[in-house]
Amino acid sequence: MEKIIKVGLAILLLICLLDMPYGYFQFVRFAAFVAFSILSYQASQRENQLKMVVYGALALLFQPFIKVALGRELWNVIDVVVALGLLLSLARKNQK
Repeated sequence: MEKIIKVGLAILLLICLLDMPYGYFQFVRFAAFVAFSILSYQASQRENQLKMVVYGALALLFQPFIKVALGRELWNVIDVVVALGLLLSLARKNQK
């Protein structure tokens, strides 16, 4: 389940680099909020405090209720960094 969430979310975030309608970005914010909340909960169940805090902070950053206005360029950078982080976390997990 964790792998599916991370890959799916990374794809959604990278699609944000394209010229998409505003509704797509709202959907991604909601999907990211839900996904990072699930990942944070799973990390807390495994007693991994660092991952729990990181995923919780990302859930707060992407939450759709109170918009964080950072500008399109900065959001694109955040989307790419987070997508790469998700994919790298999977690659690192597979190496172990």
